[in-house]
Amino acid sequence: MLRKMFEVEVFVAAPIVVGQDDVVGRRQLIPIETGKLIGYDYQGNTIAGEVLPGGVDSQIIRPDGICNLSARYAIRLEDGRSFYIENNGVRSVPFEDVAKVVAGEFVESNHYYFATSPQFEIYDQSLDWLKKYFYVCQAQRFVDRVKLEFYLVE
Repeated sequence: MLRKMFEVEVFVAAPIVVGQDDVVGRRQLIPIETGKLIGYDYQGNTIAGEVLPGGVDSQIIRPDGICNLSARYAIRLEDGRSFYIENNGVRSVPFEDVAKVVAGEFVESNHYYFATSPQFEIYDQSLDWLKKYFYVCQAQRFVDRVKLEFYLVE
């Protein structure tokens, strides 16, 4: 069973292309600028906060259109507590969209399969619930942002 815990909306800059070929694919780094978190903690209390600038989403988009990604960024909650997220995942598209993705073109989010598995680094014992359980994310990619829904696996 999955329990939705919180959503994170991450605003990103344009991708920085490191390199691309027909064997490896396209390596790109996407700077994470800011964002927001809203949702609930393990006890059902409302939580909210901001995504701190300076994170990065490191991606390799393979010639078959499959994107393996690792996003790393920090959250500061409104009450001052903070934590770090390492969010690894996969994004893929139907065959008819592969050429667009490989060329670096934007494909509408409803064409993607996009899921991740986050790991948390905490700095306050009250956030221990982030370390004790397994989470998965369902994500949507837009031109300037990514929306992630974090689910606790019960």
